[in-house]
Amino acid sequence: MVKKTLKALWKDESAQGSTEYILLLAVVVIIAVLFKGRIKEMVTGKLDELNTGMGQIKATDN
Repeated sequence: MVKKTLKALWKDESAQGSTEYILLLAVVVIIAVLFKGRIKEMVTGKLDELNTGMGQIKATDN
């Protein structure tokens, strides 16, 4: 009886998908924490570029 139950639990893959998503999320969070400074620098740079571009559009509209 116990052997049959353990065998059934071993073959049960119903939680496999959610486990994979949790592991993937954990990897993404770890990468984000490790490269937080670089990511912030890149985002700030892109926002500055966008702000400059928006300023140029406003200047040409007038």
